[in-house]
Amino acid sequence: MFEFDPKKHYPKETESRVVVRFQDCDPLQHLNNAKYFDYFFNAREDQVPKLYGVEMIDFIRKYKAAWVVYNHNISYIRPARVGEWVRIMSRVIWHDHQTVVIEYYMTDDNKEELKTLLWTTMRYVDMAEGRSTEHTGSVKDFLMAVSEKIDIENTSIRARIKEIKARL
Repeated sequence: MFEFDPKKHYPKETESRVVVRFQDCDPLQHLNNAKYFDYFFNAREDQVPKLYGVEMIDFIRKYKAAWVVYNHNISYIRPARVGEWVRIMSRVIWHDHQTVVIEYYMTDDNKEELKTLLWTTMRYVDMAEGRSTEHTGSVKDFLMAVSEKIDIENTSIRARIKEIKARL
């Protein structure tokens, strides 16, 4: 069971290296647009337990609440192609008392070319009542430790694309 450790360093960004699979591509040998979501979510699901020592099911069981997706904002910049190795990064870029925004982005294997950027917005929901609930206890502490705290109210996804491209 996850317990927040205030002395521990929690990295802000996860990273995975994956190969684009043939069965996930369209006839042009590009990763199918819908498959980006699978690649992003699977990469984060694999990395969060390694980096933070927590399985999402631990939060659900302990707090009887889960994050529910209610918005995606995705920009396809360059295609990921069949057989290509890519890097997938993710991080919490913003949160408040009941909402989180996760940013996912994909680059080529050398981290020189941005391929896709995704923002996923999720609401924290009480499992018994099916209503929004507040982040409390270790969940709140965890989010404070791992969040980038980007001002998403005044930042567009296009601006983030420019920022990430400039860093690559």
